[in-house]
Amino acid sequence: MRKRDHNVLTNAASLLICGLLAGVVVAAAAFPAVAMSGLAAKAGAETFGALPKELTVARPPQISYLLASDGKTPLATMFDENRREVKLKDIAPVMRDAIIAAEDHDFYQHNGVDLNGVARAFVNNSSGTADRQGASTLTMQYVRLAIAYSATHPADVVAATEDTSARKLREMRYALQIDKELSKDEILQRYLNIAAFGNGAYGIFAASQVYFAKHPSKLTIEEAAMLAGLVKAPSAFNPTTRSGYPQAVARRDYVINNMYEIGKITKEQADKAKAVKLKVVGKRAPNGCVDTTTKSWGFFCDYFYRWWMAQETFGSTSYDRERRLKSGGFTIVTTMEPQVQNAADAAVRRNLPVTSKAARMVAVIEPGTGRVRALSVNRNYKLDDPDSPQNKPHSNPKQRKKGKRGNYPNTVNPLLSGGDGITGYQAGSTFKIFTIVAALEKGVPLSYTINAPQRFTSEYIIKRGSDAACEGTHFYCPENASPSMAGVHNMWSAFGRSVNTYFIPLQQQVGAENVVKAAKKLGINFRSQEDIDLEKGAHQWGAFSLGVSQTIPLELANAYATLAADGKYCEPIPVQEIRDPDGKKLDVANPRCEQRISTEVARAAVDAARCPVGDRSSTSKCAGATAGKVKQEVKAPVAGKSGTTDSEKTASLVAMTKQYAVAGIMADPDWPQTTQEMKHEEKTGINPPVYETLRDAMKGKERINFTPPGNKIREGDQRRIPDVKCVSVEQAKSRIQGAGFDAVVSSNKVPSDCPANTAAGTSPEGRTIKGGVVMIQVSSGQGATPPTGQPGNPPTNPGRPPGRPGG
Repeated sequence: MRKRDHNVLTNAASLLICGLLAGVVVAAAAFPAVAMSGLAAKAGAETFGALPKELTVARPPQISYLLASDGKTPLATMFDENRREVKLKDIAPVMRDAIIAAEDHDFYQHNGVDLNGVARAFVNNSSGTADRQGASTLTMQYVRLAIAYSATHPADVVAATEDTSARKLREMRYALQIDKELSKDEILQRYLNIAAFGNGAYGIFAASQVYFAKHPSKLTIEEAAMLAGLVKAPSAFNPTTRSGYPQAVARRDYVINNMYEIGKITKEQADKAKAVKLKVVGKRAPNGCVDTTTKSWGFFCDYFYRWWMAQETFGSTSYDRERRLKSGGFTIVTTMEPQVQNAADAAVRRNLPVTSKAARMVAVIEPGTGRVRALSVNRNYKLDDPDSPQNKPHSNPKQRKKGKRGNYPNTVNPLLSGGDGITGYQAGSTFKIFTIVAALEKGVPLSYTINAPQRFTSEYIIKRGSDAACEGTHFYCPENASPSMAGVHNMWSAFGRSVNTYFIPLQQQVGAENVVKAAKKLGINFRSQEDIDLEKGAHQWGAFSLGVSQTIPLELANAYATLAADGKYCEPIPVQEIRDPDGKKLDVANPRCEQRISTEVARAAVDAARCPVGDRSSTSKCAGATAGKVKQEVKAPVAGKSGTTDSEKTASLVAMTKQYAVAGIMADPDWPQTTQEMKHEEKTGINPPVYETLRDAMKGKERINFTPPGNKIREGDQRRIPDVKCVSVEQAKSRIQGAGFDAVVSSNKVPSDCPANTAAGTSPEGRTIKGGVVMIQVSSGQGATPPTGQPGNPPTNPGRPPGRPGG
């Protein structure tokens, strides 16, 4: 703090006189007779000398600003008090003059305590008049406010503002000390930044915005005079009320006259300023996530708020963290990308209004950083007014009978990010990617073949008699969505056509517990008690690969984003940069990443994931696509997977490029057992908002290809398949098994030059992975040579009926 020179004798005199008069001034306001007796003067002098000299000043609360990822677009503001500190040089000179004219004409002449003012107050208060004077200077007013803001206990706040001689003495003592330590301009700057101006505005920056929608450097004489007049009694002089408006005008004109009297403006300037009609053009600052600058951005804002409240960096308790956010004066650049967020907002609402029971939830994450670029759902982020509710009847019949309303169209529940009772939604076959990862980590290559039947009898034990059990047993028996999906498949074709009876045998081979571990490594968390209990016995979680556990769009997007980032997992984060009021950058905003799976495993998984969305690499062997329109719409290298649950209670789709991973889940958050069918490609389904969001996010972005995996993880240990043409089926089986393959006889006969019921050939033929499935094709004896197949490719069947989503 910069010290100013003071005359030693002047300061000593000030101390003595203040000590004598301080008690008298306040006592005279209530007990004139006592004050005149001299008792108060004696007490004042003794008390004054014993007061501490040092004032501990805490920084007053300041508003925090949330910006979009461009660092410019306002997202929201959060505050306990709407205040933003500003330098004196950035405040219009007329504002400085106005506050002095209104509150302390001799501010630049006295030493923090106006001795003439103290004397005047003594005389006035001793006269018995009803108009009491307190002789407070701007410096004393600043001290009073500073003490209140530095208080750590409510009683200290009361003591700082109560009308007592003790308070007055303390203010005088501190004011004298402050006046020695700070320059007059520094005191004036601090006062203008701490004073209350009414209508939720604290400090001159907020006041200029609230009343006149401008920076304080742009204030005019009449505007500055009106604001200066408010600090005396913000409620009484409130220009936004019918009763306060005329008083505000009168107070403004009083300040303008004073500005003229102390020589800060001319008579002509004063008359001109008073002639201007007072107009309030600003408004109260929005506060919190229910009042974001764009209404549909509330869900992202809510995710940010919950993230902040979980960070121990900002305090050891939730109270401390919230106070830090709402009073710390931070400038927070979030990860929300307006182009992407707006695209998602438009897509989820297109053809499905906010009044729909079905929620289309879309999350977008940037691979390699974990930055959350968008969170959107066809809902309004707001609390439903209980006195005038807009929400529709609850979709759950039991709740509806009780007269309860649902959480649509209005809700503040974290539908996309989980928490507060939101445990997630089943994502169906999107979870098959975790089986692929687990298998690849165990050394099983992409070309690994399995003969997938229509129904598979597994070794997993479930409840006898349940719909998923084999008839008359307690074994889990999954089926495919269509009989046409049966046959020999590798990972590419099985993932592309979503073959359940490929993935459950594969899961059984690598261990369900390892598939669960792979999911957790990629960021999937279990929130429901049922899932938590099943995880404890994960080796028997037979249906896990089919997406029966609950997840949220945010984590599903991040799991696939980890693969797009070559196995680098990054914790989802809603901030890019956080700076405190002094401009210091906080490290808590840095990405938090680590390599969770190997680069080769990640690239191989992505290679398989290109098949379901209609794309392929130079090395992939795709057959079928459950969401082929993704590639058509996005027009970039893409990967992903669709998913459906039993009775189509939910529908999911993940689609990604190297820059964005988009996950969408469609469900009824109020009633998971809904009877409504959640669709995929229909205009009200989940696929359009996912690929439309990705398409629009990629506008103007570079098309970056995924790196194909190496030969070893694709093909594994390749071995030659024996020639079995025209030998007996039993002999063919013997030769194939002897070469280290799993021999399977096809149930369908094919035209061949070989005799009927002998081996016509194999599928695949030539070479395949050691231990893989080799299907023996049986000749019908009709004389035509069967076409040559490609190694590892399944029968060329069109797959599930049109419109049937990937299971």
